[in-house]
Amino acid sequence: MTGAASDAGLVNTLHLEPARYEGPTGILGVLQDAYAKADLSTVSLWAAVPHYVAQPPSPKATLALLRRVEDVLDVTVPLGELPEEARAWENGVNELAEEDSEVAEYVRTLEEQKDATELPEASGDAIAREFERYLRRRDAGGRSD
Repeated sequence: MTGAASDAGLVNTLHLEPARYEGPTGILGVLQDAYAKADLSTVSLWAAVPHYVAQPPSPKATLALLRRVEDVLDVTVPLGELPEEARAWENGVNELAEEDSEVAEYVRTLEEQKDATELPEASGDAIAREFERYLRRRDAGGRSD
């Protein structure tokens, strides 16, 4: 997950990056520029999907985005069957990758590169967000997936 915000207060509060992209843009950039001119703050969230499985839909990416939306807005989003669909999607991708030795090796190389360049996901902030999400779901009578 990647997120950016146009307002320094939102950047700090939501643990995001300042929005500072310059270059070709799509509708997101156009909207952010229009909102900035109207003195409105923006938040952008992206879920990275490996290019070798980028064909939509991606339930795992959708789930990651919705969970981050929950964190940002401090709400509980009804997820329905999405957690199970995300697990099934990931299992299917893993099975397909394992069936082709070249793809399996490529995926292993990508994962090793990612592990070598990124900080662990289990930071104190990440654990706290996950626990807060669990409590919100429990208090709302929902499931904790």
